[in-house]
Parts: sequence; C-alpha cells; structure tokens
Amino acid sequence: MTTVVHVVQHLKPGGIETMALDLIDFGGVNERTYIISLEGKKVHAIEQWPRLKPYAENIIFFNKQPGITPLLIVKLARLLNKLKANVVHTHHIGPLLYGGLAAKLATTNCLIHTEHDAWHLNDSRRCSVQKTLLRLIQPILVADAQTVAETIRRKLNIDAIKIIPNGIDTSKFILGNKIKARQELQLPTQIKLIGCSGRLEHVKGQHILIDALHELSSEVHLVLAGSGTMEANLHQQVSQLKLNERVHFLGRIDNMPTFYQSLDLFCLPSLNEGFPLSPLEAQSCGIPSLVSDVGGARETLCVECSEYVPSNNATLMAKSLFTMLNKHYSTSPRDFILKHGDVRLMAERYAALRPVGNQV
Repeated sequence: MTTVVHVVQHLKPGGIETMALDLIDFGGVNERTYIISLEGKKVHAIEQWPRLKPYAENIIFFNKQPGITPLLIVKLARLLNKLKANVVHTHHIGPLLYGGLAAKLATTNCLIHTEHDAWHLNDSRRCSVQKTLLRLIQPILVADAQTVAETIRRKLNIDAIKIIPNGIDTSKFILGNKIKARQELQLPTQIKLIGCSGRLEHVKGQHILIDALHELSSEVHLVLAGSGTMEANLHQQVSQLKLNERVHFLGRIDNMPTFYQSLDLFCLPSLNEGFPLSPLEAQSCGIPSLVSDVGGARETLCVECSEYVPSNNATLMAKSLFTMLNKHYSTSPRDFILKHGDVRLMAERYAALRPVGNQV
C-alpha cells in the first residue's frame, strides 16, 4: 500500500483543491491518499464546500493562524510518520515550507512539489524564500504549465522541472442538452449565452467581462457562477450599465456540467491564472472558450475551437466574443480535452514520478 499525502494551504473551492480531490478519486487501487489543509477546520470547510463531505476521513486540518508557526513543522512530521506516508505532495509556497520541511524530518522518501502559477515570484522576497526552500528540500519539481516552468527557470535559475498539466474528469463533464440545462437553471432559452465560473474576486476579472457585454447586442446574456467579496460591486456595475435583464448571478453551483452545457460560449477574463480548470471543463462539455492570455490559460485551449485575448481589455474581449458567438465550428473542443486534459492522464504522470518502490 502506498500512502500519498497532499499538503495545501486551505480546502476551499479552487483549482488546486479540486485537483487534490481528483487525485484521491483516480489514485491506484493500492493507494491511500490524504489531504492536509494547513488552514481551517473540517466542519466549517465541509459546510462551505459540501463536495468535501465524502472525503471526510481523508482530510486533516491544522487550523493554522496567520504568521510563521515553526512548531507546525514538527506536528506535521509526526503526522506523516503516523500515516506512514511514502509520498508527500506540496502545492504552493506555504505548503512547501511546512510540508516540505516536515517530510525531511519524517521517514518520507519521495517529495513532489507543484507550482500552479508563477506570478507570485514577481515579489522579490517570495522569490528568495522559494529559491532557498527548493534548494534545501530538493523535491521533484513540477509546473502545471509551460509558462509557469519558463518563469521558474528565469526567476529561480532552476532547470530540472517536470511539466504536468492539470486534468479534469471527462466522464463527468460531458456533452448535454442546452435547452434542458437552461430550463434546469431557470435561464432564458431564446438568447445567446456567455458563461463564466469562479470566485467573484477582482483578480478573476468578471468586471471586465461585464464591460465587454455592454458592447454587445441585447440578445447576448451573461451568466456568472460563484460567490465572493466582489459580488455586491458586480451587482452595482450591472445596475449602472443597465444590464440587469442580461446578467444572471447563480451563486455557487453544485452541478457544474449542467452550467457549462447551458452555454453558447465560456469566458475566463482573469487578470492572473496558473493553469485553470474551468476552460478544460467547459470544453469537455463541448463549449468553445475564450480566455485572457495570463499564466497558462492559453495552454488549456483547443486551437481549432477556442481563443485568447490580452487581459484587462474589455473592447478586444467584446470583439472576440462577438466573432466566436457568430462562428460555426466544425469540430468539438471535447476531442482536444479527451486527448490532452483528462485527469487520468495527469494521475498517471504524477505516479510515474515516484521511485519504483513507491509506485503502485
């Protein structure tokens, strides 16, 4: 039995956290997987994200408070030994600090670290800390996108980087009936519909997409899935632009395949990204996608059916949205995702990084 332990900063809805849960589902038959969340409490996390409930026995929380907590490294090392962890997989700089050093203290003999974005390396202090940790801990270093790997090479002067793109469950995100999906979500059926999913935060750029919608004809509507601190601001923006009848706020959606199946076009207008999952999910449901050219977002796209635009430019985004909404595509982006973006392929690539004795 191989025991794999993922260390994340928190367990809130997001790409990294979804990836870790998927790796529980798609691990080998002789593999036991746990997720350690440095922050938060289990009960509260499950309340905020019901998807965690089936994994309750596999998730562990340390309720870390703000600031550096050296004792946490010792506590983590003890837990890793108790779990008999063969493989520790850290995600981002905080988990690398605590989980990586704990793995060095424990009996763990395989440490993998994945960088999911690289924009934080523009901070000189973070860059210095990251470089020191990687040299000290010496994990197998993975980037989830080519652009992330290139930034790591340039900023940290490290060449030994594996590239493993994120994947999604293509058996869950499937083709569907557009009218039926809209009826289920109580959305208009006789319009063209653009969709965007993700946290309602400034960095996710929904405000730019709303500005772009204002430049399109009244037959085009926008549906937003997700919640966050910018929700009130976005409602205010919609009112000021007199788009109340054309922008639909759905809040958190549990059945995301139905959301994507309701769309004519998916758009990710982010200002910063790593290798986002939502364009993979949308395209797996057969929906062409437009993304901002940030991080590894363009690497998620089927070049025949999907496009990218410069970030933070509502006018250019509106032009691309108009073109794509009025274009007939002869192929489905799902074919590309089946070949390149399936979670099973991602899980196999991570399993192949382990020393032979740790492979299942």
